[in-house]
Amino acid sequence: MNWEQAINDYRNYLKIERGLSKNSIVNYTLDLQKLVQYLNDHEIEEKPIKIDREIVQQFIYDIAKTVNPRTQARIISGLKGFFNYLVFEDYREDNPMDLIETPKIGRKLPDTLSVDEINDLIKAIDLSKPEGERNRAILETLYGCGLRVSELVGLKLSDLFFEEDFIKVTGKGSKQRFVPISDVNKKYINIYHKEIRVHLPIQKEHEDFVFLNRRGKQLTRAMIFTIIKRLAEQIGLKKNISPHTFRHSFATHLLENGADLRAIQQMLGHESITTTEVYMHVNRKHLTDVLEKYHPRKIED
Repeated sequence: MNWEQAINDYRNYLKIERGLSKNSIVNYTLDLQKLVQYLNDHEIEEKPIKIDREIVQQFIYDIAKTVNPRTQARIISGLKGFFNYLVFEDYREDNPMDLIETPKIGRKLPDTLSVDEINDLIKAIDLSKPEGERNRAILETLYGCGLRVSELVGLKLSDLFFEEDFIKVTGKGSKQRFVPISDVNKKYINIYHKEIRVHLPIQKEHEDFVFLNRRGKQLTRAMIFTIIKRLAEQIGLKKNISPHTFRHSFATHLLENGADLRAIQQMLGHESITTTEVYMHVNRKHLTDVLEKYHPRKIED
């Protein structure tokens, strides 16, 4: 088995067995190709089923000179997954990455917006223009349902179950989940749908998508970024925000108001509760206030 065959087989495994997204598969492939390029540059003729820990370790040392610790950690994680796959398929008996440590990196806490800042952004939308109603519905949906930007632009009319107060969301790896939607959120989507969207020259292949541009086509992720950046500039917001900031704010505000972490995990579509637990670190002051207010051993004046 050569490297090209092994990588192609691994790509198929990631797609079919793991159900990973196209972007994730591309990133894993690029990291493996970095290792192959290193072997070629140093004229090392070791096949994937024979390469040992020493060679892989030298590759990690070499690449650490050109990438930051976070990227290095991702590459190591990707290589571990690749060699675990070879072990699982009985191509190898061991994983040469087992004793290679991942660099320690600081946990980056997500940026969030306050409720007032979100309200200010929504108020800054020019509702005199047709796209204003659409943009208000977009921001309300990002914040009200905690969606990723890819999930928002891919949301379809056939995914809206307003009578049951849910929407069906297709997330990473084409995994689907049902997310509750509020009456406020439904109100603004309905206004956009009934008063604006019906007048667009909708193209047949885009007719099921909820949010469309003026030409009746599905919105792009870049367009959502642009809408949010312009609104932030209008209100003089100094924070560097993106569509994902609304998702972070959704989770943080739910947690601050007493929501269960498991429920937040399900709504966000996180496979692991560990991913959701990052929000436990966002507002430590709030958690301290909760302890002082509700713990039976609180100090009373």
